[in-house]
Amino acid sequence: MESLEVILKVLIDKLGEEVVVASSASPQLNLEVDARNIREVCKELYTNEQTYFDYLNCITGIDNGEKVGTMEVIYNLTSIPFERQLMLKVTIPREGEEGQLPQIPTISDIWRTANWHERETYDLLGIEFTGHPDMRRILLPQDWEGHPLRKDYEHQEKYHGIRVEY
Repeated sequence: MESLEVILKVLIDKLGEEVVVASSASPQLNLEVDARNIREVCKELYTNEQTYFDYLNCITGIDNGEKVGTMEVIYNLTSIPFERQLMLKVTIPREGEEGQLPQIPTISDIWRTANWHERETYDLLGIEFTGHPDMRRILLPQDWEGHPLRKDYEHQEKYHGIRVEY
């Protein structure tokens, strides 16, 4: 059985058909997952002996802009024993409930490297990872205004009286 077929079978058998929104093997193995199920999908991919994705390479956030109204969170996973890579993609609304920042559940308890990746995504894009043990900025000062990689970001002219130039 091909790698993608194995992964899909494991996830669908365990979590149901609705968990995977789309899948493709080109240019690499990738799945689009419903945001509500990202924790369960990641946990299964990590713990299942048929998949065992033991390494989280990175988490990337994408702002699709106000017109589209969505953001994406991309997870790049590696299974070292199976020599397999997988990209998971989750699409979430750009604005959370009542104008709050968008939210998605943390996976930092599944892969410890997610702790820093999630903090970086929060810091630069304003995506909050609910349940994260330390959801605060990691690159910018705590009192920085806004999230610089959002398409609607307006940079500060000054920070604590110091002119900020780009």
